[in-house]
Amino acid sequence: MTFSNRLFDEIAVGDRASTTRVVTPDDLFVFAHVSGNLNPLNLPPMPNGKDADDGIAAAPSMWIGSLFSAVLGNLLPGPGTIYEAQSLRFHKRAEVGDELAVSVEVTERRAPATIVLATRVERAGALIADGLAQVRAPAERRIVNDVVPPNLVVARHRNMQRMLEACAGLPALPTTVVAPEEENALLGALAGAREGLVKPILIGDEGKIRALASALGADLSGVEIEHAASHDAAAARAVELVTLGRAKAIMKGHLHSDELLRHVVKSQGGLRTSRRISHVFVMDAPSLPNLLLVTDAAINIAPTLEEKVDIVQNAIDLGRALGLVKPKVGVLSAVELVNPKIQSTLDAAALSKMSERGQIVGGVVDGPLAMDNAISVSAARTKGLTSLVAGRADVLVAPNLESGNILAKELTYAAQAEGAGLVLGAKAPVMLTSRADDEGSRLFSCAVAVLYAHWLETGESAVAAAGEGGA
Repeated sequence: MTFSNRLFDEIAVGDRASTTRVVTPDDLFVFAHVSGNLNPLNLPPMPNGKDADDGIAAAPSMWIGSLFSAVLGNLLPGPGTIYEAQSLRFHKRAEVGDELAVSVEVTERRAPATIVLATRVERAGALIADGLAQVRAPAERRIVNDVVPPNLVVARHRNMQRMLEACAGLPALPTTVVAPEEENALLGALAGAREGLVKPILIGDEGKIRALASALGADLSGVEIEHAASHDAAAARAVELVTLGRAKAIMKGHLHSDELLRHVVKSQGGLRTSRRISHVFVMDAPSLPNLLLVTDAAINIAPTLEEKVDIVQNAIDLGRALGLVKPKVGVLSAVELVNPKIQSTLDAAALSKMSERGQIVGGVVDGPLAMDNAISVSAARTKGLTSLVAGRADVLVAPNLESGNILAKELTYAAQAEGAGLVLGAKAPVMLTSRADDEGSRLFSCAVAVLYAHWLETGESAVAAAGEGGA
Protein backbone atom coordinates (compact mmCIF):
# COMPACT_ATOMS: atom_id res chain seq x y z
CA MET A 1 0.00 0.00 0.00
CA THR A 2 1.28 3.46 -0.95
CA PHE A 3 0.58 6.69 0.96
CA SER A 4 1.49 10.21 -0.22
CA ASN A 5 0.99 13.43 1.72
CA ARG A 6 -0.35 16.90 0.98
CA LEU A 7 1.53 20.04 1.96
CA PHE A 8 -0.10 23.02 3.67
CA ASP A 9 -0.51 25.03 0.44
CA GLU A 10 -2.23 22.05 -1.23
CA ILE A 11 -4.96 21.76 1.41
CA ALA A 12 -8.21 23.75 1.22
CA VAL A 13 -11.15 24.20 3.58
CA GLY A 14 -13.73 21.52 2.76
CA ASP A 15 -11.21 18.86 1.78
CA ARG A 16 -12.27 15.45 3.14
CA ALA A 17 -10.84 11.97 3.64
CA SER A 18 -12.31 8.82 5.11
CA THR A 19 -11.77 5.13 5.79
CA THR A 20 -13.70 2.22 7.30
CA ARG A 21 -12.82 -0.16 10.08
CA VAL A 22 -14.61 -3.22 11.51
CA VAL A 23 -14.29 -3.67 15.28
CA THR A 24 -12.72 -7.06 16.05
CA PRO A 25 -12.14 -8.90 19.35
CA ASP A 26 -8.39 -8.67 18.76
CA ASP A 27 -8.62 -4.87 18.63
CA LEU A 28 -10.02 -4.86 22.16
CA PHE A 29 -7.43 -7.29 23.53
CA VAL A 30 -4.55 -5.31 22.00
CA PHE A 31 -5.93 -2.03 23.37
CA ALA A 32 -6.24 -3.60 26.83
CA HIS A 33 -2.57 -4.59 26.70
CA VAL A 34 -1.33 -1.26 25.34
CA SER A 35 -3.44 1.00 27.56
CA GLY A 36 -3.71 -1.14 30.67
CA ASN A 37 -7.50 -0.63 30.60
CA LEU A 38 -9.00 -3.92 31.83
CA ASN A 39 -12.58 -2.72 32.13
CA PRO A 40 -14.65 -5.92 31.66
CA LEU A 41 -17.21 -3.96 29.64
CA ASN A 42 -14.53 -3.59 26.96
CA LEU A 43 -13.32 -7.20 26.84
CA PRO A 44 -14.70 -10.01 24.67
CA PRO A 45 -15.01 -13.62 25.95
CA MET A 46 -11.68 -14.54 27.47
CA PRO A 47 -9.31 -17.25 26.12
CA ASN A 48 -10.20 -19.66 28.92
CA GLY A 49 -13.76 -19.78 27.67
CA LYS A 50 -15.17 -17.60 30.46
CA ASP A 51 -16.95 -14.38 29.55
CA ALA A 52 -15.33 -11.23 30.84
CA ASP A 53 -18.80 -9.75 31.14
CA ASP A 54 -22.32 -10.98 30.54
CA GLY A 55 -22.99 -8.30 27.90
CA ILE A 56 -21.53 -7.79 24.41
CA ALA A 57 -18.09 -6.21 24.51
CA ALA A 58 -18.05 -2.54 23.52
CA ALA A 59 -15.03 -0.82 22.02
CA PRO A 60 -13.30 1.54 24.49
CA SER A 61 -14.02 5.19 23.68
CA MET A 62 -10.34 6.07 23.44
CA TRP A 63 -9.78 3.25 20.95
CA ILE A 64 -12.49 4.82 18.79
CA GLY A 65 -10.77 8.18 19.17
CA SER A 66 -7.48 6.69 18.00
CA LEU A 67 -9.02 5.80 14.63
CA PHE A 68 -8.73 9.42 13.48
CA SER A 69 -4.95 9.11 13.46
CA ALA A 70 -5.16 6.53 10.67
CA VAL A 71 -6.92 9.04 8.39
CA LEU A 72 -4.75 11.99 9.39
CA GLY A 73 -1.45 10.11 9.24
CA ASN A 74 -2.17 8.16 6.05
CA LEU A 75 -4.53 10.28 3.93
CA LEU A 76 -5.07 13.90 4.94
CA PRO A 77 -2.63 15.54 5.37
CA GLY A 78 -0.77 12.15 5.25
CA PRO A 79 2.75 10.97 6.11
CA GLY A 80 4.67 13.52 8.17
CA THR A 81 1.60 14.95 9.92
CA ILE A 82 2.12 15.94 13.56
CA TYR A 83 -0.83 15.92 15.98
CA GLU A 84 -1.19 19.08 18.10
CA ALA A 85 -4.63 18.69 19.72
CA GLN A 86 -7.82 16.65 19.59
CA SER A 87 -11.21 17.18 21.21
CA LEU A 88 -13.66 14.26 21.46
CA ARG A 89 -17.33 13.75 22.24
CA PHE A 90 -18.80 10.24 22.47
CA HIS A 91 -22.47 9.69 21.64
CA LYS A 92 -22.98 5.92 21.29
CA ARG A 93 -21.10 2.68 21.92
CA ALA A 94 -19.50 0.63 19.14
CA GLU A 95 -19.44 -3.15 19.52
CA VAL A 96 -17.50 -6.05 18.10
CA GLY A 97 -18.60 -6.62 14.50
CA ASP A 98 -19.65 -3.03 13.83
CA GLU A 99 -18.31 -1.39 10.68
CA LEU A 100 -17.25 2.16 11.47
CA ALA A 101 -16.87 5.01 8.98
CA VAL A 102 -14.07 7.37 10.07
CA SER A 103 -13.90 10.76 8.34
CA VAL A 104 -12.16 14.12 8.62
CA GLU A 105 -12.96 17.47 6.96
CA VAL A 106 -10.77 20.57 6.88
CA THR A 107 -12.52 23.50 8.62
CA GLU A 108 -9.67 26.01 9.03
CA ARG A 109 -6.14 26.81 7.84
CA ARG A 110 -3.80 28.68 10.21
CA ALA A 111 -0.52 29.91 8.81
CA PRO A 112 2.16 28.87 8.73
CA ALA A 113 1.25 25.14 8.78
CA THR A 114 -1.65 24.34 11.12
CA ILE A 115 -4.79 22.61 9.86
CA VAL A 116 -8.03 22.20 11.87
CA LEU A 117 -10.33 19.32 10.91
CA ALA A 118 -13.77 18.15 12.01
CA THR A 119 -13.58 14.48 12.91
CA ARG A 120 -16.45 11.96 12.90
CA VAL A 121 -16.99 8.23 13.51
CA GLU A 122 -20.30 6.81 12.33
CA ARG A 123 -22.01 3.44 12.25
CA ALA A 124 -24.65 3.05 9.52
CA GLY A 125 -25.24 6.81 9.63
CA ALA A 126 -25.51 7.00 13.43
CA LEU A 127 -22.96 9.30 15.08
CA ILE A 128 -20.62 7.44 17.44
CA ALA A 129 -18.05 10.16 18.14
CA ASP A 130 -17.01 13.56 16.85
CA GLY A 131 -14.60 16.37 17.65
CA LEU A 132 -11.89 18.63 16.29
CA ALA A 133 -8.31 17.75 15.41
CA GLN A 134 -5.50 20.28 15.14
CA VAL A 135 -2.44 19.10 13.23
CA ARG A 136 0.72 20.48 11.70
CA ALA A 137 0.83 19.72 7.99
CA PRO A 138 3.94 18.02 6.56
CA ALA A 139 6.78 20.34 5.64
CA GLU A 140 8.10 18.22 2.80
CA ARG A 141 6.79 15.74 0.27
CA ARG A 142 6.71 12.14 1.47
CA ILE A 143 5.62 9.01 -0.36
CA VAL A 144 5.55 5.82 1.68
CA ASN A 145 5.46 2.52 -0.22
CA ASP A 146 4.49 -0.97 0.94
CA VAL A 147 4.12 -0.25 4.63
CA VAL A 148 3.61 -3.62 6.32
CA PRO A 149 3.96 -3.58 10.11
CA PRO A 150 5.23 -6.72 11.87
CA ASN A 151 2.65 -9.46 12.30
CA LEU A 152 0.82 -9.36 15.60
CA VAL A 153 -0.73 -12.55 16.97
CA VAL A 154 -3.20 -12.31 19.83
CA ALA A 155 -2.91 -15.52 21.84
CA ARG A 156 -6.56 -16.52 21.92
CA HIS A 157 -7.93 -20.01 21.46
CA ARG A 158 -10.96 -19.45 19.25
CA ASN A 159 -11.23 -23.04 18.09
CA MET A 160 -11.17 -24.42 21.62
CA GLN A 161 -14.00 -22.03 22.47
CA ARG A 162 -15.85 -23.23 19.37
CA MET A 163 -15.59 -26.84 20.55
CA LEU A 164 -16.84 -25.92 24.01
CA GLU A 165 -19.80 -24.07 22.52
CA ALA A 166 -20.64 -27.06 20.30
CA CYS A 167 -21.13 -29.19 23.43
CA ALA A 168 -24.03 -27.02 24.59
CA GLY A 169 -27.15 -29.15 24.71
CA LEU A 170 -25.27 -32.46 24.71
CA PRO A 171 -25.67 -34.61 27.83
CA ALA A 172 -22.84 -34.70 30.35
CA LEU A 173 -20.56 -37.67 29.70
CA PRO A 174 -20.31 -40.11 32.66
CA THR A 175 -16.55 -40.25 33.20
CA THR A 176 -14.29 -42.14 35.57
CA VAL A 177 -11.44 -39.95 36.80
CA VAL A 178 -8.41 -41.98 37.81
CA ALA A 179 -6.36 -40.70 40.77
CA PRO A 180 -7.47 -37.05 40.89
CA GLU A 181 -5.12 -36.52 43.82
CA GLU A 182 -3.33 -33.45 42.46
CA GLU A 183 -4.57 -29.89 41.93
CA ASN A 184 -4.80 -29.78 38.12
CA ALA A 185 -6.29 -33.28 37.92
CA LEU A 186 -9.03 -32.55 40.44
CA LEU A 187 -9.85 -29.03 39.28
CA GLY A 188 -9.92 -30.17 35.65
CA ALA A 189 -12.51 -32.84 36.43
CA LEU A 190 -14.58 -30.44 38.52
CA ALA A 191 -14.37 -27.78 35.80
CA GLY A 192 -15.71 -30.31 33.30
CA ALA A 193 -18.60 -31.02 35.65
CA ARG A 194 -19.24 -27.33 36.26
CA GLU A 195 -19.45 -26.69 32.52
CA GLY A 196 -21.83 -29.62 32.06
CA LEU A 197 -19.37 -31.60 29.94
CA VAL A 198 -18.78 -34.62 32.19
CA LYS A 199 -20.35 -36.31 35.17
CA PRO A 200 -17.23 -37.37 37.08
CA ILE A 201 -16.74 -40.45 39.22
CA LEU A 202 -13.58 -39.80 41.21
CA ILE A 203 -11.57 -42.98 41.86
CA GLY A 204 -8.54 -42.88 44.12
CA ASP A 205 -7.47 -42.32 47.70
CA GLU A 206 -10.63 -40.75 49.11
CA GLY A 207 -8.81 -39.16 52.03
CA LYS A 208 -6.30 -37.45 49.74
CA ILE A 209 -9.04 -36.32 47.35
CA ARG A 210 -11.15 -34.76 50.10
CA ALA A 211 -8.14 -33.15 51.79
CA LEU A 212 -7.02 -31.66 48.47
CA ALA A 213 -10.51 -30.36 47.72
CA SER A 214 -10.65 -28.75 51.16
CA ALA A 215 -7.27 -27.09 50.67
CA LEU A 216 -8.35 -25.75 47.28
CA GLY A 217 -11.78 -24.66 48.46
CA ALA A 218 -13.35 -26.99 45.89
CA ASP A 219 -16.91 -28.21 46.41
CA LEU A 220 -17.39 -31.98 46.11
CA SER A 221 -21.13 -31.87 46.78
CA GLY A 222 -22.93 -34.33 44.53
CA VAL A 223 -19.70 -35.77 43.15
CA GLU A 224 -19.37 -39.55 43.39
CA ILE A 225 -16.12 -40.81 44.95
CA GLU A 226 -14.89 -44.40 45.03
CA HIS A 227 -11.95 -45.24 47.26
CA ALA A 228 -9.05 -47.14 45.71
CA ALA A 229 -5.98 -48.11 47.68
CA SER A 230 -3.54 -47.66 44.79
CA HIS A 231 -3.25 -46.17 41.34
CA ASP A 232 -3.34 -49.66 39.85
CA ALA A 233 -6.58 -50.44 41.65
CA ALA A 234 -8.05 -47.09 40.60
CA ALA A 235 -7.22 -47.72 36.94
CA ALA A 236 -8.70 -51.22 37.06
CA ARG A 237 -11.92 -49.94 38.63
CA ALA A 238 -12.20 -47.10 36.12
CA VAL A 239 -12.08 -49.57 33.24
CA GLU A 240 -14.49 -51.91 35.01
CA LEU A 241 -17.09 -49.16 35.37
CA VAL A 242 -16.95 -48.56 31.62
CA THR A 243 -17.44 -52.27 30.88
CA LEU A 244 -20.41 -52.25 33.27
CA GLY A 245 -21.96 -49.32 31.40
CA ARG A 246 -21.79 -46.91 34.34
CA ALA A 247 -19.28 -44.70 32.54
CA LYS A 248 -18.69 -43.81 28.90
CA ALA A 249 -15.23 -42.26 29.15
CA ILE A 250 -12.08 -42.26 31.26
CA MET A 251 -10.00 -39.28 32.39
CA LYS A 252 -6.41 -39.71 33.47
CA GLY A 253 -5.53 -38.01 36.74
CA HIS A 254 -2.20 -37.89 38.56
CA LEU A 255 -0.67 -41.18 37.48
CA HIS A 256 1.59 -42.46 34.73
CA SER A 257 -0.05 -43.17 31.39
CA ASP A 258 1.18 -46.76 31.25
CA GLU A 259 -0.44 -47.47 34.64
CA LEU A 260 -3.80 -46.56 33.16
CA LEU A 261 -3.39 -47.96 29.65
CA ARG A 262 -2.27 -51.35 30.96
CA HIS A 263 -5.84 -51.89 32.11
CA VAL A 264 -7.41 -50.34 29.03
CA VAL A 265 -5.70 -52.81 26.68
CA LYS A 266 -5.72 -55.97 28.82
CA SER A 267 -7.22 -58.95 27.00
CA GLN A 268 -9.66 -59.87 29.77
CA GLY A 269 -11.96 -57.12 31.00
CA GLY A 270 -10.22 -54.36 29.08
CA LEU A 271 -11.54 -52.01 26.42
CA ARG A 272 -9.84 -53.46 23.36
CA THR A 273 -11.42 -53.41 19.92
CA SER A 274 -10.15 -54.78 16.62
CA ARG A 275 -8.34 -51.49 16.07
CA ARG A 276 -5.03 -50.52 17.66
CA ILE A 277 -5.27 -47.71 20.17
CA SER A 278 -3.50 -44.44 19.45
CA HIS A 279 -3.29 -40.95 20.88
CA VAL A 280 -4.29 -37.69 19.21
CA PHE A 281 -3.38 -34.21 20.37
CA VAL A 282 -5.96 -31.65 19.27
CA MET A 283 -4.04 -28.39 19.11
CA ASP A 284 -5.45 -24.87 18.98
CA ALA A 285 -2.56 -22.54 18.11
CA PRO A 286 -3.40 -18.80 17.90
CA SER A 287 -1.24 -18.47 14.78
CA LEU A 288 -3.18 -21.15 12.88
CA PRO A 289 -6.72 -20.61 11.57
CA ASN A 290 -8.03 -24.09 12.40
CA LEU A 291 -7.47 -26.95 14.81
CA LEU A 292 -4.47 -29.16 14.08
CA LEU A 293 -4.52 -32.84 15.06
CA VAL A 294 -1.14 -34.47 15.84
CA THR A 295 -0.77 -38.24 16.10
CA ASP A 296 0.76 -40.38 17.59
CA ALA A 297 2.75 -38.58 20.24
CA ALA A 298 2.07 -40.64 23.36
CA ILE A 299 1.49 -44.37 22.82
CA ASN A 300 2.99 -46.05 19.74
CA ILE A 301 6.75 -45.68 19.90
CA ALA A 302 7.83 -46.88 16.44
CA PRO A 303 4.63 -47.86 14.63
CA THR A 304 4.68 -50.24 11.69
CA LEU A 305 2.80 -49.54 8.48
CA GLU A 306 -0.04 -51.76 9.67
CA GLU A 307 -0.23 -49.85 12.96
CA LYS A 308 -0.11 -46.52 11.13
CA VAL A 309 -3.25 -47.50 9.22
CA ASP A 310 -5.15 -47.60 12.51
CA ILE A 311 -3.44 -44.44 13.75
CA VAL A 312 -4.58 -42.58 10.63
CA GLN A 313 -8.10 -44.01 10.75
CA ASN A 314 -8.50 -43.08 14.42
CA ALA A 315 -7.44 -39.50 13.69
CA ILE A 316 -9.80 -39.22 10.72
CA ASP A 317 -12.70 -40.40 12.87
CA LEU A 318 -11.90 -37.79 15.50
CA GLY A 319 -11.57 -35.08 12.86
CA ARG A 320 -15.04 -35.93 11.56
CA ALA A 321 -16.41 -35.78 15.10
CA LEU A 322 -14.94 -32.28 15.40
CA GLY A 323 -16.75 -31.05 12.31
CA LEU A 324 -14.33 -31.80 9.48
CA VAL A 325 -16.37 -33.28 6.64
CA LYS A 326 -13.33 -34.95 5.05
CA PRO A 327 -10.18 -34.47 7.14
CA LYS A 328 -7.00 -33.79 5.19
CA VAL A 329 -4.20 -35.99 6.56
CA GLY A 330 -0.55 -35.17 5.99
CA VAL A 331 1.86 -38.03 6.68
CA LEU A 332 5.12 -36.44 7.80
CA SER A 333 8.71 -37.21 7.04
CA ALA A 334 11.91 -35.20 6.67
CA VAL A 335 11.34 -34.81 2.92
CA GLU A 336 8.40 -34.77 0.54
CA LEU A 337 9.85 -37.25 -1.94
CA VAL A 338 9.84 -41.03 -1.56
CA ASN A 339 13.33 -42.17 -0.55
CA PRO A 340 13.94 -45.93 -0.15
CA LYS A 341 16.50 -45.14 2.56
CA ILE A 342 13.90 -43.33 4.71
CA GLN A 343 11.26 -45.78 5.90
CA SER A 344 8.78 -43.05 6.87
CA THR A 345 8.57 -41.90 3.24
CA LEU A 346 7.73 -45.44 2.11
CA ASP A 347 5.06 -45.75 4.80
CA ALA A 348 3.61 -42.37 3.82
CA ALA A 349 3.38 -43.31 0.17
CA ALA A 350 1.70 -46.62 1.05
CA LEU A 351 -0.81 -44.90 3.34
CA SER A 352 -1.67 -42.43 0.57
CA LYS A 353 -2.34 -45.24 -1.87
CA MET A 354 -4.32 -47.20 0.73
CA SER A 355 -6.54 -44.15 1.19
CA GLU A 356 -7.12 -43.97 -2.57
CA ARG A 357 -8.09 -47.67 -2.62
CA GLY A 358 -10.56 -47.38 0.27
CA GLN A 359 -8.45 -49.15 2.88
CA ILE A 360 -8.55 -45.94 4.90
CA VAL A 361 -11.90 -44.14 4.73
CA GLY A 362 -13.45 -40.80 5.57
CA GLY A 363 -10.50 -38.56 4.78
CA VAL A 364 -7.87 -37.62 2.22
CA VAL A 365 -4.34 -38.87 2.92
CA ASP A 366 -1.18 -37.56 1.26
CA GLY A 367 2.50 -38.09 1.93
CA PRO A 368 5.32 -37.97 2.40
CA LEU A 369 5.16 -34.31 3.35
CA ALA A 370 7.70 -32.25 5.23
CA MET A 371 6.37 -30.12 8.05
CA ASP A 372 6.57 -26.86 6.08
CA ASN A 373 4.68 -28.02 3.03
CA ALA A 374 2.10 -29.84 5.15
CA ILE A 375 0.74 -26.66 6.76
CA SER A 376 2.02 -23.83 4.54
CA VAL A 377 0.42 -23.30 1.13
CA SER A 378 3.29 -21.06 0.02
CA ALA A 379 5.88 -23.70 1.00
CA ALA A 380 3.91 -26.36 -0.88
CA ARG A 381 3.76 -24.16 -3.98
CA THR A 382 7.47 -23.43 -3.77
CA LYS A 383 8.15 -27.17 -3.72
CA GLY A 384 5.76 -27.70 -6.65
CA LEU A 385 3.33 -29.81 -4.65
CA THR A 386 -0.27 -29.88 -5.82
CA SER A 387 -2.75 -31.90 -3.78
CA LEU A 388 -5.79 -31.43 -1.59
CA VAL A 389 -3.63 -31.89 1.50
CA ALA A 390 -0.32 -30.11 0.85
CA GLY A 391 -0.31 -26.82 2.75
CA ARG A 392 -3.77 -27.48 4.18
CA ALA A 393 -3.40 -30.50 6.47
CA ASP A 394 -5.88 -30.90 9.32
CA VAL A 395 -4.07 -33.97 10.68
CA LEU A 396 -0.33 -34.50 10.99
CA VAL A 397 0.86 -38.11 11.29
CA ALA A 398 4.31 -38.28 12.86
CA PRO A 399 6.82 -40.98 11.82
CA ASN A 400 7.32 -42.05 15.44
CA LEU A 401 6.53 -41.11 19.01
CA GLU A 402 9.63 -38.96 19.54
CA SER A 403 8.94 -36.68 16.59
CA GLY A 404 5.23 -36.49 17.38
CA ASN A 405 5.85 -35.63 21.01
CA ILE A 406 8.40 -32.95 20.11
CA LEU A 407 5.97 -31.45 17.60
CA ALA A 408 3.08 -31.33 20.06
CA LYS A 409 5.16 -29.78 22.84
CA GLU A 410 6.71 -27.29 20.44
CA LEU A 411 3.21 -26.16 19.48
CA THR A 412 2.31 -25.89 23.17
CA TYR A 413 5.34 -23.99 24.46
CA ALA A 414 6.61 -22.14 21.37
CA ALA A 415 3.31 -21.41 19.60
CA GLN A 416 1.13 -20.96 22.73
CA ALA A 417 -1.23 -23.72 21.60
CA GLU A 418 -3.86 -25.13 23.94
CA GLY A 419 -4.09 -28.89 23.56
CA ALA A 420 -6.56 -31.65 24.24
CA GLY A 421 -5.39 -35.27 24.44
CA LEU A 422 -7.53 -38.29 23.61
CA VAL A 423 -6.83 -42.00 23.25
CA LEU A 424 -8.87 -43.61 20.47
CA GLY A 425 -9.44 -47.14 19.26
CA ALA A 426 -10.80 -48.45 22.57
CA LYS A 427 -14.46 -49.02 23.48
CA ALA A 428 -14.54 -45.61 25.15
CA PRO A 429 -12.49 -42.43 24.73
CA VAL A 430 -9.70 -41.92 27.24
CA MET A 431 -8.69 -38.35 28.11
CA LEU A 432 -4.94 -38.70 28.35
CA THR A 433 -3.38 -35.38 29.25
CA SER A 434 0.03 -34.67 30.73
CA ARG A 435 0.21 -34.51 34.51
CA ALA A 436 1.49 -30.94 34.01
CA ASP A 437 -1.53 -29.85 31.95
CA ASP A 438 -3.64 -27.11 33.46
CA GLU A 439 -7.38 -26.84 33.97
CA GLY A 440 -7.94 -25.29 30.54
CA SER A 441 -6.30 -28.19 28.73
CA ARG A 442 -8.32 -30.72 30.71
CA LEU A 443 -11.52 -28.80 29.99
CA PHE A 444 -10.65 -28.82 26.28
CA SER A 445 -10.08 -32.59 26.50
CA CYS A 446 -13.52 -33.00 28.09
CA ALA A 447 -15.12 -31.14 25.19
CA VAL A 448 -13.30 -33.23 22.59
CA ALA A 449 -14.30 -36.44 24.38
CA VAL A 450 -17.96 -35.37 24.53
CA LEU A 451 -18.00 -34.53 20.81
CA TYR A 452 -16.29 -37.81 19.91
CA ALA A 453 -18.66 -39.87 22.07
CA HIS A 454 -21.61 -38.10 20.44
CA TRP A 455 -20.25 -38.92 16.97
CA LEU A 456 -19.73 -42.59 17.91
CA GLU A 457 -23.30 -42.84 19.14
CA THR A 458 -25.08 -40.88 16.40
CA GLY A 459 -22.70 -40.75 13.44
CA GLU A 460 -23.17 -36.96 13.40
CA SER A 461 -20.89 -34.11 14.38
CA ALA A 462 -22.34 -31.67 16.89
CA VAL A 463 -19.86 -29.11 15.56
CA ALA A 464 -21.07 -29.47 11.98
CA ALA A 465 -24.69 -29.38 13.18
CA ALA A 466 -23.93 -26.03 14.79
CA GLY A 467 -22.76 -24.71 11.42
CA GLU A 468 -19.06 -24.71 12.32
CA GLY A 469 -17.84 -27.69 10.36
CA GLY A 470 -14.82 -27.64 8.10
CA ALA A 471 -14.83 -28.50 4.42
